[in-house]
Amino acid sequence: MHDHLRPVERRILALRDAGETTEQIADRFKRSPEHVERMLAWTAIPRSGPAPRLAARARERLVLSRRSDGETHDTIAERFRRSPGFIKQVEGLAHFRRALDLLG
Repeated sequence: MHDHLRPVERRILALRDAGETTEQIADRFKRSPEHVERMLAWTAIPRSGPAPRLAARARERLVLSRRSDGETHDTIAERFRRSPGFIKQVEGLAHFRRALDLLG
């Protein structure tokens, strides 16, 4: 029923439905009661569904492009002024995102 909501919004609704007051919920989340009331009001706003997936970011596209051209992690790292480990992480994330897009 609330699948379109973020986890924090679902949890706040569940606590409210369990009988907790706005002040008690606010204490749990270390927020003001007014903030919790706003979040509860936002949950009533109709949404079309989950946010669309973002396309690969520019850095990810560049890393994949340079790797497909045969460049090493070290040379790409120098170009971006990052460590080779960081470039490996970016490449892995880009491959992961591509796999999700193929499945989703």
